[in-house]
Amino acid sequence: MSIRSTKSYKVFMTPIVQANPIATAILGICSALAVTTQVLPSIIMVLAMTFVLSFSNVTVSLLRHVIPKNIRIIVELVVIASLVILADQFLKAFMFSVSKQLSVFVGLIITNCIIMGRAEAFALGNTPWYSFLDGLGNGLGYGYILVVVSVFRELLGSGTILGFQIIPQSFYEMGYTDIGLMVLAPGVFITIGLLVWAQNRYLGIEGHG
Repeated sequence: MSIRSTKSYKVFMTPIVQANPIATAILGICSALAVTTQVLPSIIMVLAMTFVLSFSNVTVSLLRHVIPKNIRIIVELVVIASLVILADQFLKAFMFSVSKQLSVFVGLIITNCIIMGRAEAFALGNTPWYSFLDGLGNGLGYGYILVVVSVFRELLGSGTILGFQIIPQSFYEMGYTDIGLMVLAPGVFITIGLLVWAQNRYLGIEGHG
């Protein structure tokens, strides 16, 4: 049996490509607006989001047979909020400068509809292993979009990546100027729009192959 035909592979890969939460479902756009002006905060946000998403899925899956239906949303919110607090406190303890850059946005992961959506749509009906893979896949699918957007925004808007100067100073001396639009909200929408188009185009070509 090919690894690509296994359920684990499909559960993990589907949200990265075919059902990407940002490119396909247009979810999680608020964090894309907020943290993608630089690459480093975007990477940290992705790691925090993936941690919360993966382990909230696992926890909800473990509890799925004992959670009363009438309070399942409350239980899911408590689980998610607890993991968000852990992630936020870890960043404040070990990466304080990045935590300051991210400001309240790590705390607002609890409001990200991707997390609650996966808990409701997947974790409540699947085993912990598949729920973990689903959370990991959705986190990475969400994450690669954020990182790509942040690379374009920081490079074109500031001439740097991860704080290192990429566009040579000689370009500026010849009259080149950074694209200020890229550090504003329209820059996010333009970049995400191009990524959505590229991914849909790829899937369309793949589908006809």
